[in-house]
Order: sequence, then structure tokens, then C-alpha cells
Amino acid sequence: MSTIFKKIIDKEIPANIVYEDDLIMAFHDISPIAPVHIIIIPKKEIESLDKVSIEDIELLGKIQLVIAKLAKEFKIDKSGYRVVTNIGEDGGQSVKHIHYHLVGGRKLGFDM
Repeated sequence: MSTIFKKIIDKEIPANIVYEDDLIMAFHDISPIAPVHIIIIPKKEIESLDKVSIEDIELLGKIQLVIAKLAKEFKIDKSGYRVVTNIGEDGGQSVKHIHYHLVGGRKLGFDM
């Protein structure tokens, strides 16, 4: 069964995309918890961080660079931001496709 993120990658459902290349896509979260709340995903289907392999090292590194680029682009790099990935049901993962939340634009507590 295709995840919502796979459907976004395949352009089957719309998303407010802020970054895309051959390997990565980033888009605004549909239920933001802060002024900036962007989801960053690899186009490669990987269930979660605990399912990555040695062959994913470059992809994971590139995702980190994209996150930093987006933080600058959305002007939260100076004030600070949070990057979160949820793993498994107890970790709050709701979509079985590895993804990162870039959250900022306000003072963050332990609300995420």
C-alpha cells in the first residue's frame, strides 16, 4: 500500500512543495505546530531511521544539508529550530516513510 508521502512524490496528491531534487522532497506540513513546519523526505522508500542501511549514508547526509538550506531560506537559522524524526508507533511515527520535521519561527518547548 502506498503511503501519503509516496503519493506526494508521485504527484498523485498535491502538496505545497518548497524543495525538490532527484533524491529529496520538502513540503509544508498540513497541520503545522509553528510558523515554519516543513516535512523533508527522501524519494527512496525507507520505512524509518531504524531501517536505513550503509548505502543510505550519502542520502542521509544530503537530507541534513537540505534541512540547513531550508532553515536559512525560511530565516530560522539564526533564532534556532528543531529537527525531529519519529520512529515506530511509540515514537509517534504516523507515516511509514522516513521523514524529518523542520520546525521553527517561535520559541519551542517540549510540545513536540
